[in-house]
Amino acid sequence: MSAQTEDRRSKVPFYTFPGNREQQEEALAANPMLKRFVWSRTALAGDRHRPYYHYVNPEGTLNDPNGLCFWNGLWHLFYQGYPPEDPRQHWGHCVSEDLIHWRDLPYAIYPDPEECCFSGATLVEEDRVIAIYHGTKAGNMVATSSDPLLLNWEKLTGQAVIPMTAPDGGELPYRVFDPCIWRKGDFYYSLSGGTLPHPTNGVRTRANFLLRSRDMETWEYLHPFIEGDTMTKLGDDGACPYFWPIGQGDRERHMLLFYSHMSGGQALLGDYDKDRDKFVVTSLHEANFGASGPGGVHAPSATPDGEGGVIVIYNMNPGRVRRGWDQIMTLPRRLTLRADEGRVRDQMAVEPAGDIESLRSNEVSLTDVALPANEEVVLDKVAGDALELELEIADGDASVIELNVLRSPGAEEYTRFSFYRSRGFRNWARYGGWEPAGLRAATDSIAMLDNSHSSILDDVSARPPEQAPVYLAPDEPLQLRVFVDRSVVEVFVNGRQCVALRCYPGRLDSTGISLRAGGAPAQVTRLRAWQMANLFAR
Repeated sequence: MSAQTEDRRSKVPFYTFPGNREQQEEALAANPMLKRFVWSRTALAGDRHRPYYHYVNPEGTLNDPNGLCFWNGLWHLFYQGYPPEDPRQHWGHCVSEDLIHWRDLPYAIYPDPEECCFSGATLVEEDRVIAIYHGTKAGNMVATSSDPLLLNWEKLTGQAVIPMTAPDGGELPYRVFDPCIWRKGDFYYSLSGGTLPHPTNGVRTRANFLLRSRDMETWEYLHPFIEGDTMTKLGDDGACPYFWPIGQGDRERHMLLFYSHMSGGQALLGDYDKDRDKFVVTSLHEANFGASGPGGVHAPSATPDGEGGVIVIYNMNPGRVRRGWDQIMTLPRRLTLRADEGRVRDQMAVEPAGDIESLRSNEVSLTDVALPANEEVVLDKVAGDALELELEIADGDASVIELNVLRSPGAEEYTRFSFYRSRGFRNWARYGGWEPAGLRAATDSIAMLDNSHSSILDDVSARPPEQAPVYLAPDEPLQLRVFVDRSVVEVFVNGRQCVALRCYPGRLDSTGISLRAGGAPAQVTRLRAWQMANLFAR
C-alpha cells in the first residue's frame, strides 16, 4: 500500500461532544475513555516513583507538551500521548483552573491524514482556538475548536496546509517541522522548526523559517526568522518553537522558546523587528544544562499570562524504564523580565507558577539552624518523598552549601543540590575593579543538582550534574524553593534560576533531609517544609 493510499485513521475510540458546557459535562461523566483513564491511574498508583503533584498522563507513555493556552476560564495543556490500542502520537488533553490541579479529558486531535500528531502550538482568538502542529508524512496541520472545553476539533482543509514537498515535487527552501503561530495585522505568521548548514563548516545549526498567511490555508514563505544569534551551539536545532512577547509597555521584548535535540530546552530573548519580520536576538537562557536525556528537561510549551509573563511547562525524560508510563511534566514556571542592573540587560526571573500552595499540609518551621563548617546536619523534623521546602541561608564565607534530599539514614542514597557562591564566569558588565570585592560582584554563582548517588538500583541511568549560573549580589542571602516528588527534584534559586532532574531511590527509607556548609560555617535563617498532596489519589 503506498503512502498516498495508506489508511492512517486512528484505532482509538473517537467521540463528538455537545457544544454546551453543561451537556459536555454530562457526556464526560459517562465517557468510556475517561473511565478507562481512571482505571489506568488506579492501576499505576502503586508505583513508588510515579509523582504525586507533577502532571503525568493517565495511560501509556508521554512526550512533548503542546499548545498550552488559557480559554474560557481554564488552562488547557495538550501533549503527545500514545494510546495503547494505537501507539502513534495523538494529542492528549487536560485542563486546570490553577495550573496545578489537572483534570484529564479525552484525546483531542487524532492522526489522519498524517501518520502521527507531532508538536505544535495554539493561538487563542476571541471566538476560537487555533492549533498548528506537525503531521508526520504530511506537513504542518491546522485545526480549530470553539466549544467550551475544546473537545471537538476540525482540521482546516482536511490536509496539511504547509505540505512537506513543493507542488512540483522539488526541494523546498525551508524545512516543514514543529510550528508555532501568532497574528500581526491581517496576517497569521508561523515558524517552522529546523536547521540550516553553518556558512563556514556546514554543520547543521538552529533555524526557524517564517511563513505567513491571510486565511491559514495558503502560506507564503518569507525567510529565516532569527537574526544575530551567536549564542546557540553548533548542532542545535529549533524544534518546538513558541514565540511570544514578554514584559509590558516600554519594556516589552520577545522570547523564542524551543527544544534542541542536542542540548535541550532553551529560550532566545530579543526584539521583534515588525517592519522586517525579523527577530533580533540579544541573549540566551537555558532550561537544562546538558543533554535532555536521561532524566533531564525536554521540550517547552508556553503561553503569555496576560500580565507580562510567560507560563512554560516542560516534559522531563525518564532515567529508568517504567512499565506502562515514563515521562512527566515539570511544574509550571513563570518567566518574567527583571529590571536591568546598570549595564546588565536581559535579566530573567523564573519562579513556580500556579496555586502550588494549595497542596501544602503539615508545615514544619525552623529558624536559626547552625551549620558548622564541614559537618553534615541531618534534620530530624523534616522527611518525605513528596515535599516542598523553602530555605533562606546566610552562607557567609562557606565555599559551598549542600542540601541533600531523598537521603537514606546511612547516606547510601541521596540527591544533592550544591551552591557555589561566585564560582562561575565573570560578567564584565558588572565589573567594578580588580580588588576581591569587585571581582565577586562581577561573578556568577553556580547552582548544581546531582543524582549520581540517588539510587542503589542497577537499572537507573545517572546523568552528569545540572550546573547552572545564577547571579547573587555579594550580600544577598541564598533563597531556595525545593520541590521533591517521588522521582523528580526541582530547585528554584532566588527566583532567577531553576535546575531539575529525575531520580529513583531504591530504598524505602530514602526520605531524609540534610545540609552542610563547606570550609566555613553558615546558618539557615529560615526553613519551612510541607508534605504535598497527591493530585491523582482516588
